[in-house]
Amino acid sequence: MEDINFIYYFGILVFAYLLGSVPFGLVFTRIFTSADIRQEGSGNIGATNVRRIAGTSVGLATLACDVLKGVVPVYLAIAMSYSSHLAYEIFICLTALCAFSGHLYPFYMKFKNGGKGVATALGCFLVLSPVSCLAALLAFLLIALSSNHVSAGSLSAAAVMPVAIWIKTNSLVITACAVVISAFITYRHKDNIKRLLAGTENTIRKRKK
Repeated sequence: MEDINFIYYFGILVFAYLLGSVPFGLVFTRIFTSADIRQEGSGNIGATNVRRIAGTSVGLATLACDVLKGVVPVYLAIAMSYSSHLAYEIFICLTALCAFSGHLYPFYMKFKNGGKGVATALGCFLVLSPVSCLAALLAFLLIALSSNHVSAGSLSAAAVMPVAIWIKTNSLVITACAVVISAFITYRHKDNIKRLLAGTENTIRKRKK
């Protein structure tokens, strides 16, 4: 029975990583346009760049699928886990980290050209703590709309999420998971941070001359 449980838990982690690795942004842009998203705009396969290159509808479809890459494996891990409380939290967070890592370092793209992880992280935490996601979403909207930069909103949401997770869940394990994910999101935005500081970052709305 223990061997069966180990195989099951390992299988969930592998499934989470492989699902997280699916490059929906690349797939959708190739289906609906002739563009290679990796060579267009910012070169990122995430929903923001997809919207710029392929339009709002394709961008929203990419966003929804990237969120589901986090929702589906974490939900399955929660629904089918029979571990004790601490082991349960650790396993759930490992599942979230696997899905998130797949998006950043996708197996199907030789671990290169992954996204920045914001949408997939949102999907993971929507299952783990919906209220915390609401706080992060509000931070995203406030900063993104006031600054006119999606990247600034994403960085703000990443900063708020671990704090909101701790306040809501009081779980060291889930909070540690949120800190790790937020750190990676910030790191993946390093070029955006440079452009924000230089005033050359892409804007949501074109500024009037």
